[in-house]
Amino acid sequence: MPLRLPLRSALAPLFLAALFLLAAGEGQAKPATAASQLSFGVDMARRGLWNEALFRFQEAEKLDPDNPRIQSNLAVAYEASGKFDQALAAYQKALKLAPNDKGIRTNYARFVEFYQGFKGEKKAGTSKATTTVHPAPTATRPPTSPEPGMPEPSTPGDATPPPADNRPPL
Repeated sequence: MPLRLPLRSALAPLFLAALFLLAAGEGQAKPATAASQLSFGVDMARRGLWNEALFRFQEAEKLDPDNPRIQSNLAVAYEASGKFDQALAAYQKALKLAPNDKGIRTNYARFVEFYQGFKGEKKAGTSKATTTVHPAPTATRPPTSPEPGMPEPSTPGDATPPPADNRPPL
C-alpha cells in the first residue's frame, strides 16, 4: 500500500527552498559606487590605514577615472605609501581635471617641493610636506587623529597642518 503524505508536508520542502533562495538574494552586496569607495577610503586614511585607503581610492578610480577628488586622494595615498612617482602622476591628473581647485593645487605644490628634494633637485634636508585627503563633497566625517607623522586627512577648507612628529628615531 503506497504511503500518502498530506499535501502540506509535500509542499514544505518546496516552500523552504523558495525561502532559502529569497534569503540568499537579500544577502548579496549592493554594487559599489565611486562615492562609497571614496568615502570609505577617506575613513581609512583618517585612521592611518593607508594600504586600505589606497585600495579604496583605486576602486573608486575604476568607477570614475576622471573625478579630480578621487585622483587627488589617490595621490595622497600613494605619497603616504612611499609610491612617489605614482603620486606625482595622480597629482598631475587631478590638477589637469580641476586646475582651479585650491586644495588640489596646494597639495600638488607641497608634494612637488618635497619630490624635488627627494629626487635630489634641491638641497638635502627638505622635509616631506603635509598633504590633505579630501572627502567627497557631500560626505561628513567626525574629527579623528591620524597617526603621528602621516598626512592629516581633512576637508578642503581646513588649512592647519598637523603638528610635527618630534619623537626621537627608533
